[in-house]
Amino acid sequence: MKLEVGDVLPNFKGTDQDGNEFNSADVIGKKPCVLFFYPKDFTPGCTSEVCNFRDSYQDFQDLGAEVIGISGDSEASHKKFSLKYELPYTLLSDSKGSIRKKLSVKKSLFGLIPGRETFVIDKNGVIQMRFNNLDASRNMKKALKKVKDLV
Repeated sequence: MKLEVGDVLPNFKGTDQDGNEFNSADVIGKKPCVLFFYPKDFTPGCTSEVCNFRDSYQDFQDLGAEVIGISGDSEASHKKFSLKYELPYTLLSDSKGSIRKKLSVKKSLFGLIPGRETFVIDKNGVIQMRFNNLDASRNMKKALKKVKDLV
């Protein structure tokens, strides 16, 4: 079953770049949130995307929103990636693909590459926008515009 706009985002758990357990219930349903799934740490498109979110992170914070990046890379890879690019937000490791599966994020490019998908969730935990776009340069702007519309 694919999650759609208007659905409540289901709770999920993961491990962040510092090895800490993350429970979505600690954030989702309490403030607006942007979850973005990206294919792989240290690749050009993904690096561009995470840096776009980094460069606008304060804009999201000023609106009361949180940003969380998710990929199948390990916590150690996320830690290196986060330190190298000075990422101020949480990166979750989804090495087994359980979060992708729970949120019905499909693979792209003939099923070969983990999908690049972004969710904007309101303060009540309801999905307000969901979009899949291989063009990483547009994701942050689209998400920020939606968060501004929500608040």
